[in-house]
Amino acid sequence: MDKLQIVKIGGNVIENRMALEEFLTDFSHLKEAKILVHGGGKEATQMAEKLGIPVQIIDGRRITDAANLEIISMLYAGKLNKTIVAQLQATGCNALGLSGADGNSIRAETRAPKPINFGFVGDITAVNASLFNTLLAQEITPVCCAITHDKNGQLLNTNADTIASEIAIAMSAHFEVSLNYCFEKKGVLQRLEDENSVIPIINSSSYEILKNDNTINNGMLPKIHNCFEALKKGVNQVRIGSPKMITGKEIHTQIQL
Repeated sequence: MDKLQIVKIGGNVIENRMALEEFLTDFSHLKEAKILVHGGGKEATQMAEKLGIPVQIIDGRRITDAANLEIISMLYAGKLNKTIVAQLQATGCNALGLSGADGNSIRAETRAPKPINFGFVGDITAVNASLFNTLLAQEITPVCCAITHDKNGQLLNTNADTIASEIAIAMSAHFEVSLNYCFEKKGVLQRLEDENSVIPIINSSSYEILKNDNTINNGMLPKIHNCFEALKKGVNQVRIGSPKMITGKEIHTQIQL
């Protein structure tokens, strides 16, 4: 079975032009088939503040009203996505930017309004694996932003970590899939103040211990949940670390069942 690398990039890396360019160069050099998924929450928050549009975050998740959805759609599916695609083209990587609506690539349904009404936030119901297979067969690299759709004309804000996990699960029937979550740290840290205190392996039992003693903070919990879900549903390998992790030359955290 051929190998597929799915890489999710987010956090401060997207906002740092030099770091982003360096990552995209490394990503373009991956020899296996590859898919890139990106977030971009901080820039959306800054844009909303400039426009005087309130931003509400509950439990680390953004409430997406109609005004915030407009900003998110413009930034995620527009500026950020096309900037990344253009930079990949400059490295010789033939990339194609996608929202979930493009090619019906990722469908979702609006999250139930209780216990918290998150507004126009989508929970994924289907990934169009045949579309991704067709693009990869043509040596085209999909670049997915954190926007899905409900097949009734409505765009939805969807967590980029979850998008990466669901694509990885859908593609695991066709490829040997590695899922890579890249952000500004070298991995999951034993001590937040020590950049080098990377926990090399987290499995189901050690995860419970790390969670109970508060070593893993709230922001990391949904990411690791996505990691375990991916492994349970057929993904071969899941890693969390810095963008340099994809070169194979950087320590990182490996997630195992």
